[in-house]
Amino acid sequence: MKLSEYIDSIKDKKIAVVGIGVSNIPLIERLLDSGCGVIACDKSDRAALGETAERLERLGAKLFLGADYLKHLDGADIIFRTPGIRPDLPEFEAARERGCEITSEMEVFFKVCPCRIIAITGSDGKTTTTTIIAELLKAEGFTVHLGGNIGKPLLCEADDMKASDIAVLELSSFQLMTMKSSPDIAVVTNLAPNHLDVHRDMGEYVAAKKNIFLHQSENGRVILNLDNAITASFAPEARGEVCYFSRKSAVTDGFYCMGGVIYDAHDGELDDVMNASEIFIPGDHNIENFLAAFAAVRGLVSRETMRSIAVTFDGVEHRIEFVRELDGVKYYNDSIASSPSRTIAGLKAFKQKVILIAGGKDKGVPFDELGAEILMRAKALVLTGLTAEKIKTAVLNAPNYRDGYPIIVKDDFRGAVLAASEMASEGDIVLLSPACTSFDKFKNFAERGKLFKEIVNSL
Repeated sequence: MKLSEYIDSIKDKKIAVVGIGVSNIPLIERLLDSGCGVIACDKSDRAALGETAERLERLGAKLFLGADYLKHLDGADIIFRTPGIRPDLPEFEAARERGCEITSEMEVFFKVCPCRIIAITGSDGKTTTTTIIAELLKAEGFTVHLGGNIGKPLLCEADDMKASDIAVLELSSFQLMTMKSSPDIAVVTNLAPNHLDVHRDMGEYVAAKKNIFLHQSENGRVILNLDNAITASFAPEARGEVCYFSRKSAVTDGFYCMGGVIYDAHDGELDDVMNASEIFIPGDHNIENFLAAFAAVRGLVSRETMRSIAVTFDGVEHRIEFVRELDGVKYYNDSIASSPSRTIAGLKAFKQKVILIAGGKDKGVPFDELGAEILMRAKALVLTGLTAEKIKTAVLNAPNYRDGYPIIVKDDFRGAVLAASEMASEGDIVLLSPACTSFDKFKNFAERGKLFKEIVNSL
């Protein structure tokens, strides 16, 4: 089914779109352009939406904004839910009981996409792995459509895609919670406690992630991290091919790193791909990202292309991004690190101890393990944000804590960056890797990272 055909099939229905954000605005505009009647609901007020609200109303949308935005769904035949809103809210349950279909931009994309889909999820490494896969395929000559949680909704572009193209999607647990379709090739980078401020518990979070492969046919392929106990346990539930990647063990089908060499194991054969030391971006976690990406594009991309991308790819903004060197001090922006496990991976990427800037909004994830890792891998700690005291307590209570370990707490983000800079001397590394979301002070992690770079570049 083409997108135009899908929209024609729902023209006579009352359509509600809940969430006026990045993923839904193109959808609202396309529905209105096609002559559909649309109500659009969002908890933001008119001032926050600004010109977007005015533009959508000019196009014909009826808006319901503010605290009671979910009180206007009566009579809707179809509701498009934004990923950030739980699917089991009472208002949605009431709509289901009266026969309303609740779907999402991504669920419809899977229905109308004419080409192969490769999708990536996980707690850490999603965006980098997704980007690497897209770069590998483009270098091999494919037309690639990159989107999903990585920032670009693709639904409204589906009718322009060709069967020979490949869609590469980053999918969050929130997008996957209600998915009833899975991609041709699925990648699960790793799983650790995350988003427990939204998910009821770890079980719900893991169950959401499984939807990336549970609905595959026997022709599907799922790539799993053998080094992660949770992802490795998924294999028996896969319907199609299971391919592993590992940085610690040899695998019989997949990609692994041993003795500093990356190998491709397949059909009883073992081929050298490249030396892991040739990968341009630092950190063991980035070796894992490349292993996962190589497994995803096996059969589509040559080994020569794999190596050429690995030795030149310089990473994604806000992910251990080198900002500048000033007076012998190097500054790195890892604002994407919104969980303890992600910050631990960032700390491990460096061969020396860093000056760490951390803190933000709590996600309900414990900081105990992070506290011990900070003491092992950071020479000093600067904290800011709502979780500052919580992270400080985790460090003070860690078994390897030693008296006099330098910890500075600053209410102001700028003050935290300046404090880290003042502590640093020639040869040091200052790393922003917050271990928390940005929502206490910023719109998102990108805004936080950009401010960090602005402050550093103004030093």
